[in-house]
Amino acid sequence: MPQLALYTFGVLKSPLADPAPLTREFHDSAEPIYRTLSEHPGYLGHAEAAEGSRGAHFDLDWGPWGRFVVPAWYDKGRTTDTMAFAASLSLWTDLGLAFDAIYTGLHRAALNRRHDWFERSGHPAYVLWWVSDGTVPTWQDGVSLLEHLHDHGSAPHAFGFRHAFGPDGTPATVKGFGPKAARPH
Repeated sequence: MPQLALYTFGVLKSPLADPAPLTREFHDSAEPIYRTLSEHPGYLGHAEAAEGSRGAHFDLDWGPWGRFVVPAWYDKGRTTDTMAFAASLSLWTDLGLAFDAIYTGLHRAALNRRHDWFERSGHPAYVLWWVSDGTVPTWQDGVSLLEHLHDHGSAPHAFGFRHAFGPDGTPATVKGFGPKAARPH
């Protein structure tokens, strides 16, 4: 059965190492959010660095999730002290359950604060795509498809919740979002 891959990427207003209150607030919210998401129905897993890996995201061993990369338009730091982004890569059983996890609870509360923490880039913040059962999506897959979504809009292989597609490539509706929705991403 196909699985839904989700890649997210956002450029922070300041590096994660910045001790400013807003940066600390964002950083401190990550652990409880990941824990809540990992307990949500439909959640299958997310990219995690191999145990014992040290350094910036770019230096870590991500195992089957591949080498860590970022979109071409990211132009900030790449070291532990200068990184100014948040990225995630996860697998879900279906659109509805992924949507529920992201747009309810702690994650929804964090989304409501996104403009406090993240720059407005004009790029989509996430991309969804279907993978075959047993396939582990890579960071490169996520970046390539996010850039494709930005450049070309939704397609069966790279889409958002508002203009979603099912595993068979046909338009799908999620919580009232669907192929006829006129709202932007």
